[in-house]
Amino acid sequence: MKQPWIHNAKTDWRFILSPPFLVLAIVILFQNQIQNLENHYSFYTWLILIVFVDVAHVYSTLFKTYFIKEEFQKRKLLYLGIPAISLIFGLIFYQFGSLFFWSVLALVAVFHFVRQQYGFMRLYARFEKKGFSKFWDGIAIYSATIFPMLYWIKTPRAFNWFVEKEFNWLDAFPNYIPAITIIYFIILGIWILKTIYFFIKDKTFNIPKNAIIVGTYLSWYFGIVYFNNDLIFTLLNVISHGIPYIALIYIREIEQKETASLKQLSIFKTGFGILLFVLIIIGFAFFEELMWEVLVWREHFSIQSLELSISWQQFLVPLLVVPQLTHYLLDGFIWKNQKK
Repeated sequence: MKQPWIHNAKTDWRFILSPPFLVLAIVILFQNQIQNLENHYSFYTWLILIVFVDVAHVYSTLFKTYFIKEEFQKRKLLYLGIPAISLIFGLIFYQFGSLFFWSVLALVAVFHFVRQQYGFMRLYARFEKKGFSKFWDGIAIYSATIFPMLYWIKTPRAFNWFVEKEFNWLDAFPNYIPAITIIYFIILGIWILKTIYFFIKDKTFNIPKNAIIVGTYLSWYFGIVYFNNDLIFTLLNVISHGIPYIALIYIREIEQKETASLKQLSIFKTGFGILLFVLIIIGFAFFEELMWEVLVWREHFSIQSLELSISWQQFLVPLLVVPQLTHYLLDGFIWKNQKK
């Protein structure tokens, strides 16, 4: 069958499909070295994974929204309203306490991460008809992501999404791990049998769609359930989420557009433009994380004279969260497929 690549097989495999497989292979082969990195080079792993990948992918959204004049003018209310709503709700939620604030943000982040995997799956299934096969692909993606999160909530992990105890308020639920484990493997088994059945029946096999589903199962299960390690979780979580998103933005919003339609953004179509694209999103990310480090977290470096009181943080933290929350919320609108 003709495969529904976004760009082409080589590009899609390198930047969208392979990250979870490559990272998991590295994790399995080099566990001792990874532990050494976590123990002695935490600053560099934070800088590369969190700043240069996770936070940077948030700012790649600019190239689909705020940096495109016609797009911004067409949906100005959306692009101005979402940041304003993010700030208002952030200020309100922080009044209930910092743990409540971070717990709500963690739930929004988890929803965003789950929906991105579903979105990539649907993108690669865009030529398939609705029916039993498509239904079970969706069930499989949600099972691959939701089960590890439910497992995390009831089983102590050595990592957090944002802060400690962010999911503790869900501990009141009875122990559901045995039941959802059975459901998880039943769904996985049905999906595998379904895929084999349609391969034999129709002689079709959607390589990128199935790679997304398998990669999601592997990265979420091994990153959260099997391994209980902060750096391994970050590697599998951040790289599998951030790199494909950045690649999708560049492919769809720059590479596949006519130079004339890009106007001032046409510079990014060159070899130098790719480097410039990466430097811009990293620059935004570095500046944001610098503000977080200096004013809030103070984990890697700090300026003593800028230490702020708790009363200041109830305004500052919701303000600094605006880019991240805007990215989460905008993603629910900007990737909606047109009927064509």
